[in-house]
Amino acid sequence: MELSVDYLAVVANSTLRMMTPILLVTLAAAICTRVRIFNIAMEGTMLTGAFFSIVANYYTHNVFLSVLAGAISGMIVSAIVGFCIIKLKASPVVVGMATNTMMGGATTYLLYIIFKTKGVFTDPSLVSLPKIDLPIIKDIPVLGTILSGLTFIDYLAFILAIGIYIFLYKTVLGYRLRAIGINKEAARSLGTPVEKYQFLTISLSGILCGLGGVLLSMGTVTLFMQNMTSGRGYIAMAANNLGKSHPIGVLLSSLFFGFSQAAGNVLQNTSLKTQITASIPYVATIVALILFSIQNKRKKKNK
Repeated sequence: MELSVDYLAVVANSTLRMMTPILLVTLAAAICTRVRIFNIAMEGTMLTGAFFSIVANYYTHNVFLSVLAGAISGMIVSAIVGFCIIKLKASPVVVGMATNTMMGGATTYLLYIIFKTKGVFTDPSLVSLPKIDLPIIKDIPVLGTILSGLTFIDYLAFILAIGIYIFLYKTVLGYRLRAIGINKEAARSLGTPVEKYQFLTISLSGILCGLGGVLLSMGTVTLFMQNMTSGRGYIAMAANNLGKSHPIGVLLSSLFFGFSQAAGNVLQNTSLKTQITASIPYVATIVALILFSIQNKRKKKNK
């Protein structure tokens, strides 16, 4: 394996493509954390978006309707989770794990019912997300390679990270949402409709998870595979902790996890066994969480 500028540019491009689905789900986790909602149902929500975008794609052959189906299905699942947690006062852990398990089984069952297949579904008629080649930039040798093959949802992920930062830290409504996370009772005493804001936030987070699922099923490849999220919802939770629920922080932490996934793919071309290369993202998650925990303990000790 020969290292060169062009090869590193290809790795950087792979990092961006691996990063953006995680970034979208991590942003969902961040806004939920800001309103004191512990949402671990993102794995199932992401899988739902991936599945229903392919269903809409198969029957309509329309990219816009497919993306819309993925986003709306994710929002519906998150709204149900939010209703159970906020209105019914159910345990977020129980609701989240139940949702992840249920959607994993439901998508597998519907895959057989709708497409009469098991495991993987693909079809020549499926339309992938269009790739965007930026004018002028695409002709720049290294930069053009880094940004090649990205979809509009990839670019949207970065825009959303900046937009959510501006919303949370530069707007009145953003201050109110953050106030809920700091002290829910104090926010309620000031007339803030806490439960309403929490429900809207977790519902909108489902759109982000759904878009992350759409990227998986219609981005690099155009297919649906059973449990194709492969733990990305849980990796997003780790990325959110590392980024401290800050939009810019989670952007950087998602970049780290995207790079770990890209590195695993690159090392598949070496003599290392597939089981080792496939485990790299998960090992990176564990190591990152350990380092994060040690750092937090040191800060508390210093205080």
